[in-house]
Amino acid sequence: MPARVRAILATVILAAAALLGAGSPALAGAAAPRPFVIEGLDLHDATVKRFGNTYYMYGSMYACGFEWYVNNTPWCGFGVSTASRPQGPWSAPRPLFAPDSEDPYAKRSWQATCGGTGQGCFNPRMIRRTGWGLNDGAFLLWFNAPRHHTEFKVNAYNVMTCAGPAGPCGPSAANGTYTKPTLDVCAGNGDFGIIERSGTRPAIVCTMPRETALNIEELNTRGDGGTGVGVQGVAGLTHIEGPGGFWNAEHRTYVLTYSDQGCGYCAGTPTSYATAPSLYSGWTAPGNVGWGAPVYGRRVVNGTSCGGQPRTVTVLNGRPWQIVDLWRGTRNETQAGTLLAPLAYHPTQGTPGDGKRWIPPVGYACS
Repeated sequence: MPARVRAILATVILAAAALLGAGSPALAGAAAPRPFVIEGLDLHDATVKRFGNTYYMYGSMYACGFEWYVNNTPWCGFGVSTASRPQGPWSAPRPLFAPDSEDPYAKRSWQATCGGTGQGCFNPRMIRRTGWGLNDGAFLLWFNAPRHHTEFKVNAYNVMTCAGPAGPCGPSAANGTYTKPTLDVCAGNGDFGIIERSGTRPAIVCTMPRETALNIEELNTRGDGGTGVGVQGVAGLTHIEGPGGFWNAEHRTYVLTYSDQGCGYCAGTPTSYATAPSLYSGWTAPGNVGWGAPVYGRRVVNGTSCGGQPRTVTVLNGRPWQIVDLWRGTRNETQAGTLLAPLAYHPTQGTPGDGKRWIPPVGYACS
């Protein structure tokens, strides 16, 4: 091929690549995202969100001395840190509301509710009413308080409106509110995540007490409660926790991940998955085959969760990320790190039980 023709072809290829890559870092020659660990930040059972050009990490704090299931342990509250990129550097955590402020449902302080019996309060999840429901841009903080369930036999969840993505939240903030959500499908006490999809109402995905089955319930137009629309016993799963999920637009599939099995502050628990074409029906997780085979064998996508425990899923810049707590197995987890790993979904990689090499359609790498 003449040099002049080669030069023209090279120019065309470069121009096409530039057009394909416009607005898409993955196609613009940028390196594929890699897993990374956030260390030295006292934010745990965390999630990371992007609002505007800023990243926010929300989590439970331990450094004040909280110890799980120790009566009258200090409860450190929920904190938020900010960064210009997910890898940091992150700002020092700031509280979203004061631990000694009133728990409006129990009529006592949050310190008493979350620390009095040592049951804690966990899973701070921030969502924004944009593109759904009231569509007013309001920020809402969801979290669970297990003592509400054990003491009052109501759901453990709580919702506060916030002044902004970094708080403050709740009645002590300007125009802040508190709501004990009405929930029919997620009426228990367990880990939870919020599944979001552009243009539709979010849903809470929750584990239920005792049998720890997995349920999903649609949120109402205010985002501070449920509608009663949902699904119970997702894919027949039991004894799991740490759920999170995302919508894969390319394959028009919802994907859930979770800790399989569930246990407190465990290090090295498997991450497993389930999928469905609709958020409220059709959930399946592959069963295993063979006599005496463990039921979760083929639904596991990471056998040790990189030495930690899966917590939830977040979507950043259109890409789902698995969040993993790198627990140390202690009652106080101040020093535990948080792993973020990009999730992949390739539904055509194999069928369980077809006698061929089985490659799970969902997965993430540790490094």
